[in-house]
Amino acid sequence: MSRVSIIVLIAALVLAGGAVAYRMLADGADHTVPVVVEAAFPPTIEALKTAAEADPLNPGPWQELGFAYYQTEQYEEAARAYRQAVEGDKENAVLWSSLGEARLMATDSSEMPANAVSAFEKALELDPTDARARYFLAVKKDLARDHEGAITDWLALLEDTPPGAPWENNLRQTIEQIGKINNIEVAARIAAANKQRPAAPPAQALTAGNAIPGPSWEQIAAAGAIAPGEQRDMAVSMVESLDAKLRANPANPDGWVMLMRSRMTLGEPDKASQALKDAIAGNPGDASRLRKEAAALRIE
Repeated sequence: MSRVSIIVLIAALVLAGGAVAYRMLADGADHTVPVVVEAAFPPTIEALKTAAEADPLNPGPWQELGFAYYQTEQYEEAARAYRQAVEGDKENAVLWSSLGEARLMATDSSEMPANAVSAFEKALELDPTDARARYFLAVKKDLARDHEGAITDWLALLEDTPPGAPWENNLRQTIEQIGKINNIEVAARIAAANKQRPAAPPAQALTAGNAIPGPSWEQIAAAGAIAPGEQRDMAVSMVESLDAKLRANPANPDGWVMLMRSRMTLGEPDKASQALKDAIAGNPGDASRLRKEAAALRIE
């Protein structure tokens, strides 16, 4: 089954994609933020919350819940969900940077809150390449009026950004915008940074552990019109349909990863384990990657 079919079936899988608007807390200017977004299938927030609370130390469902809250602008709730996700996986840089972003968006302060800064710093301690943490710590400099320092850090991030990365254009626009606002020439510096950039994105980056999964706001809103019991039935039906399609055409590693994620979100670890076995059987050349994806989801 093609990736396009998966997107149509389960409301879109977007690997390492998307951008959200950053509220400029100091002076009201708009900034654009690179983030990594993955959509699985459209359970409601209530369903995600139920799944998360059923397994308090499983970071996956809490990450799902945090992103769903974030998408609906419930930033304090998102921060609480990400904080619980961190309790289940304290070595996951993506969870820490997600927590920092949610804490930042939850504040009305004109300064970046200390607990957001500490989360971003923890993310970089675990993974110095974490793009979101690097971006927002540069934002911190911009908020403190160190515009040159912020631009320098963003340019360094641009140097490490593979051509075609989903956040590439947004990052470049941020640099151009802040340069224009503060009369800082950036065109030549952007050109120089572009020359230093890697040729291509890393091969087979994990989609399960290094993304922010969750439904879009539109998907949540649509599912919200359905009775609670029917909401889960809809999600189960979609996952079972994906399962059947993968069994008919198993040569689709990404589809199996989505099925494993979906099974875990539904609280079906045994079926997730079986999906891993079936995925490896149908894609023996991708066995190593599939096992790593399963490990990121804590599938045994």
